[in-house]
Amino acid sequence: MRSRPRFTAGGALAVLLTGSLAAALPARADPASQALERLRDLSIAQLMNVKVTSVARRPQKLLRTAAAVQVITQEQIRRSGATTLPQVLRLVDNLEVARKNSHDWAISARGFNTALANKLLVMIDGRSVYTPLFSGVFWDAQDYLLKDIDRIEVISGPGGTLWGANAVNGVINIITKSARDTQGFYAQESGGTQLHELAGARYGGALSSNTWFRVYGKYVDQGDEVMTDGAPASDSWRQGRAGFRIDSDPSSRDALMVQGDFYEGHEYVPTGGEAASSGGDLLGRWNRRLSADSKMSLQSYIDRTHLLDPEPAVALGRLQLAPPGVLRDDLTTYDVDFQDSVAAARHHIVWGLGYRRTHDAVLAAPGLAFLPNVLDQNLYSSFIQDDFALRPDLALIAGTKLQHNDYTGWEWQPSVRAQWTFAREESLWAAISRAVRTPSRVDRNLYEPGPPRPLLLRGSPNFVSEKLLAYELGYRGEIGRRFGSSISTFYNLYHDLRSTSYTPGSVLPLYFANNLEGDTYGLEFSGDYQATRNLSLNVGYDLLKENLHVAPGQIDINHALNETADPEHQFFLRSSMNLPRHLELNAALRWIDTLHTNSGPTPGTVPAYFELDARLGWRLSRQFELAMDGRNLLHARHVEYGFPSPTRIEIARTVYLSLTWHRSG
Repeated sequence: MRSRPRFTAGGALAVLLTGSLAAALPARADPASQALERLRDLSIAQLMNVKVTSVARRPQKLLRTAAAVQVITQEQIRRSGATTLPQVLRLVDNLEVARKNSHDWAISARGFNTALANKLLVMIDGRSVYTPLFSGVFWDAQDYLLKDIDRIEVISGPGGTLWGANAVNGVINIITKSARDTQGFYAQESGGTQLHELAGARYGGALSSNTWFRVYGKYVDQGDEVMTDGAPASDSWRQGRAGFRIDSDPSSRDALMVQGDFYEGHEYVPTGGEAASSGGDLLGRWNRRLSADSKMSLQSYIDRTHLLDPEPAVALGRLQLAPPGVLRDDLTTYDVDFQDSVAAARHHIVWGLGYRRTHDAVLAAPGLAFLPNVLDQNLYSSFIQDDFALRPDLALIAGTKLQHNDYTGWEWQPSVRAQWTFAREESLWAAISRAVRTPSRVDRNLYEPGPPRPLLLRGSPNFVSEKLLAYELGYRGEIGRRFGSSISTFYNLYHDLRSTSYTPGSVLPLYFANNLEGDTYGLEFSGDYQATRNLSLNVGYDLLKENLHVAPGQIDINHALNETADPEHQFFLRSSMNLPRHLELNAALRWIDTLHTNSGPTPGTVPAYFELDARLGWRLSRQFELAMDGRNLLHARHVEYGFPSPTRIEIARTVYLSLTWHRSG
């Protein structure tokens, strides 16, 4: 048996910093790189003052935000060599990102990164992409032409005051570029070992002097990963998507936007069979500036998704209770959102109203059902937040979200935050917030297997919202012109977390209840160092401690272990280098601590690991760029998620080439 090659942290660090001396040498000027040169001329303070919108629902300098937020720019996305959105999210220091197999990912913030992770709100241009089946995200269905993403804003910590239920432990807001900024033609072709093919193209033009459009398409073909016993995992997948966006400025006060997307994908699942997913969305937004201090926005979208998911047989010992089958889910979401912001004296008030309706139709598999099969739900919401300047350097931010859902009725999510800019480029912030995770169909409507078969597990009509009370303290600032950092600490108190109970007397069926409680606490650090004009470094570290237990007098058959699958420590080191002769070298080293999981008969672990991603890019001309990317370079394959077994999936090393062509309009 061949043994895996051994690597040391020191050797990985040497690889990461290779070329630093060469990067410090002057490179020839390139007209196509002038925008990048201007970006490199920015100081750490200027980069820190990039404006974000997710924290306050209005543009706000990053330095003056009272939250743990990180921003991934388009330039970072390009230089990372990422091909999908989950890969891009590996650039964020305050997230837990684990690849389950070729097409599935586990992504969360501040813990609870289980198979049914449900405490992270994800939006694309203001459109929520969670599914009411389990209040989480099907990451294989979320993608975009990465070239057209403007930035990704990631908040770790509760965001329920502005964004509502399920923004419990974090918010990911993916913001795409205006059509005005994507004029001309762009094309990409990539391929290699695991990534068999990625093809993408976009064309943008002008319909008039104040109206612009773009259309795009993307296709991904990803190969099988490998099981622990060395056999192919049979989890390959392919997906195609296309879309458009139109932006118009009909007057100096108005801005209109309409966009739409469609996707269709097929993927093999390790348990056998082929899953299929498809969907489409149409979103429109109208922004109007009412005065210098007042702006309103009206947004509406419709989103339809279709899922076919093979389900394995359900057995109790050697007794098969239900044969394998296919679960079908058709979800339609209608959403309308109004927002207004008003500045008066020392107050900046943001308020809004929202309504969402979902129509979910499930065709059950023999082993899995949701009853009722068809469910219509309504969500009404309102929010208000006041940013009050106590002094020029001190602000108090207070607000609340009030929502009504059909499961639990009215829910409120208040927060109070304070932000103190004690130096020109340094600030402290603190927050106390309440957030809830409202029930999903899994919690209330699940039946496994489906009637009339003997029931093993079901949801509960008495399941209530999970509740969080969060305390946060953070620092963000520039230390000299070359180093900037952010530090966030938190202490979270949870109540009514999901548990699994048994029926008195008969034991079966098991059912979901709210019998868990406990606390988590931790620290998140991110630092950026501009070593030279052509070399920048980023270091990140996360500490997470989880202390969940069964509430006094209650029962959980999993002993409070089934809702967590998280590393205690994470460490990241990234470098970005500009080399002579129009070359770029980016590398990202990560160390992920041991992950404890309870998705099997007994608690199991995923071993701690080091991994390294790297990209070497070469600008052939003003229009062409060639790049070689390597993922997971330190091992032929490694485990990131899942319960120990011969069929646990390991993620293989992959190398691929990419050629891009861009011609401005």
